[in-house]
Amino acid sequence: MSIQKNSDRKLLDEKVLLMPWFVQQFIDFKRPDLSPSTLLEYIRDYESFFGWLRAEGLTQAASLAEITLLDLETLHMDSIVGYRLHLTTRAEGTNTRVTVSRKLSALSSLFHYLSQIAEDENFYPLLKRNIMAKVEIKRIHKPKDTAAKLKGKILEDEELLEFVGYIYDGYGRDVEANKQAYYSFQLNRERDACIASLILNSGLRVSEVVNLNVDDLDVNNKLLYVYRKGNNDETFKTPVYFREQAKDDLSLYLSLRQSRYKTPKKEKALFIALPNGSHEGKRMTKRAIQEMIIKYAKRFGKPYLTVHKLRHSFATDYYLQNDIYKTKEQLGHASTETTEVYAHLTDKTMSEAIERRLEN
Repeated sequence: MSIQKNSDRKLLDEKVLLMPWFVQQFIDFKRPDLSPSTLLEYIRDYESFFGWLRAEGLTQAASLAEITLLDLETLHMDSIVGYRLHLTTRAEGTNTRVTVSRKLSALSSLFHYLSQIAEDENFYPLLKRNIMAKVEIKRIHKPKDTAAKLKGKILEDEELLEFVGYIYDGYGRDVEANKQAYYSFQLNRERDACIASLILNSGLRVSEVVNLNVDDLDVNNKLLYVYRKGNNDETFKTPVYFREQAKDDLSLYLSLRQSRYKTPKKEKALFIALPNGSHEGKRMTKRAIQEMIIKYAKRFGKPYLTVHKLRHSFATDYYLQNDIYKTKEQLGHASTETTEVYAHLTDKTMSEAIERRLEN
């Protein structure tokens, strides 16, 4: 089982106990089909909704666990409209349209289960009236729209190599006057460049990078074995190829992994961090990798670049040389609909390249 999945499952098991019994039953129904991280998002969305019900006096429950089916059955359409307004206008931070849509979809899934699938001892639905059936939830994620948002915010062409090169050398020159930043750079540059290179040459998700073990790597055959998102077979690791450019970066980092990071032999993680004051290295966290990429991206002149946009950068570049089905498999997408983003992006990339040639 992956490190992240194990952590999410533990947290899910803790949080679900604070939910009403019928939510616990719904989560158990969904466990075989959805990952722990997805189910955690469901729980957080229900925490938000049930908390709002209590704040608005729409339930007499003293805690989230005491919310009843009758509380849900007797909701008016005005209440759902009010919750939607709460999500989009609350003072402490509004939600994006995508987030609102996701939260309403989570509610829809729960209400559908309670009214159409779950039964009481007399074979009647647990929920007699489903208010969420009246709510139209518009599809937000359209590949063309996503591509438009990514335009100009990913690395293209020679920038993929330039960014890795900048981590090796350019960043050090930029922070040379800052002793602490320069020391950290000297310690971690081979590792950091290797991580960026690996994502830019394989399209791995950050969670997949975090979960990599040394044994998952076959440098000679340019092959990795990873736990892919959405695959609930916890014994199976998917083979994923990486491009030649990452081979030397991986070999260099591996030669330093144990000595530089004081990595104990029991530590299986591929990417290691050595926290200040620590006597031995341990697996890098997802947040550490995300913050590391943002740090280099800002100095590189691409402040909008994130670790996930490195994946988008690879995908766009890869799609230019392969078809949508190969790109889908390489990225581990569940359907080609998600991969269509890169079809729209590459159309724009190619048209801009033609314009540049005409200008020259």
